[in-house]
Amino acid sequence: MMGTATEENEKTEVQDDPKARELLKAAFEKTARWQSDFKGFQADLRVNVNGKETKGTVTVKGPRDVTVVIDDADLQTWAQNQIGMIAVHRGPRNFQESDGKHTLTLGGEEGHPLGQRLNIQGDGMGSWYRIKDNRITQINRNMPQAAFTINVEDSAMTQDQQHLTTRYTVYYFSPKDRSLKNVDSFSDTHIRIDNSDLPATRRIISYEEGEIVARTLTFENHTML
Repeated sequence: MMGTATEENEKTEVQDDPKARELLKAAFEKTARWQSDFKGFQADLRVNVNGKETKGTVTVKGPRDVTVVIDDADLQTWAQNQIGMIAVHRGPRNFQESDGKHTLTLGGEEGHPLGQRLNIQGDGMGSWYRIKDNRITQINRNMPQAAFTINVEDSAMTQDQQHLTTRYTVYYFSPKDRSLKNVDSFSDTHIRIDNSDLPATRRIISYEEGEIVARTLTFENHTML
């Protein structure tokens, strides 16, 4: 309870910065998401892990409604988690439902190559971002059980003039001493079906406990639901 009270006191002491809110809201509104009436899609799926390919299907109905059918239980779980992460990031939502519900402050460092630092106060994850040219270019989260930094390296412009991330890298750290544990490098392509930009491929090159692993997800024969 003492921890909760302290957190609440800290929240009331920090004042929301309108400049920070305007900066993050502009970046949020330029980020590509599925439309509010998005019903989902089905596709054939190919999963390749270091050269071994397995075929299956995927059905995405929403950010938390993803079903992968594939003849390998471990691979099915992994693929479902990956595609679920795509769906959560692409799912429709408004600014106030996401980071806009928190107190936002600027952290300086305007001359940083990745842009201005922006702090998310009171989200329970110690989050702070960098923003440049109406894009979130870096995401940092520091929790007792996990810490990571995401660097957004490249994006495409959709037909709707929204930024759609195509390449990013995630660095995972030990929360105790900030030593580097694992790295995932993501490369995505997309396909336009009707009014939606759907996943076409995802390649992940990972450093996992001293080993390099390359995986790909390939989506084909998309059908809108």
